[in-house]
Amino acid sequence: MLGLIRLIHPAPAFAVTALSGALGAILLAQDGQEPIGPRLALTVLAVGGSQIMTGALNDWADRDRDRVVQPAKPIPSGAVTPRAALTLATAGGVLQFAASVPLGWPALLLGVTAAASAASYDLWLSRTPLSVVPYLVSFGILPLWIAAGVGVPLSRVAVAPLIVGPFAAAAHLANTLRDFDADARLGARNLAQTLGRRTAMTLAWALAVGIGLAIGIAFAARDTLEPPVIGLGVTGLAAVVQGAGSARRLWYGMLVAAPCWTVAWALATG
Repeated sequence: MLGLIRLIHPAPAFAVTALSGALGAILLAQDGQEPIGPRLALTVLAVGGSQIMTGALNDWADRDRDRVVQPAKPIPSGAVTPRAALTLATAGGVLQFAASVPLGWPALLLGVTAAASAASYDLWLSRTPLSVVPYLVSFGILPLWIAAGVGVPLSRVAVAPLIVGPFAAAAHLANTLRDFDADARLGARNLAQTLGRRTAMTLAWALAVGIGLAIGIAFAARDTLEPPVIGLGVTGLAAVVQGAGSARRLWYGMLVAAPCWTVAWALATG
């Protein structure tokens, strides 16, 4: 059981799912609807299913690579078989689809597109200079998917992909920098390898800090910085700033900043 849990990459999976639930609840409350209800529950289940699929498929696709550079991971260590990993990935995809169908075509299509983008990363693009593209697509779609899922107008989050894009790129660089040496040994040519360790780290940190500061300045200019917004914004910024010089600290800092800034943005935009 522990091997299956590790297979889905629980920290980022939980962060993305929790972020989705928080944003969906806020969007519903601001639209004058009950913040907790069937549509939110189904949306969170769909996002959770996509995270299960993405994590398990990633470990399945990288099983031969992991035998060489990360033998303690679930599949190469023998804790989970490749067939079990593929079965879990399939179950995640089925869960996402089943939860999305009652939500209507917009939510279903947005979710399928986000999941297909993530699958393209797992199966192919993660080892190419285009490795950042699925992050931009999947995380750019996420706010629209949540809005469609809970049944609020997509215009409510229309600018969100522009905000999410730089943060998603930073998250991708921080994540791949954690495995920089292993990827180099195996000849992977993802974006971090193409840029080089120092440039990729500097760019990841600058993008993450920059988007946090830019959002804060924009909200200050609009006079929408209430105490809860300030508290969440500062917490997220501090989590990112402490990651300077360490890809691992930056990665986990961004897992904290993502839900903080998402909730702050939703509150500040009313």
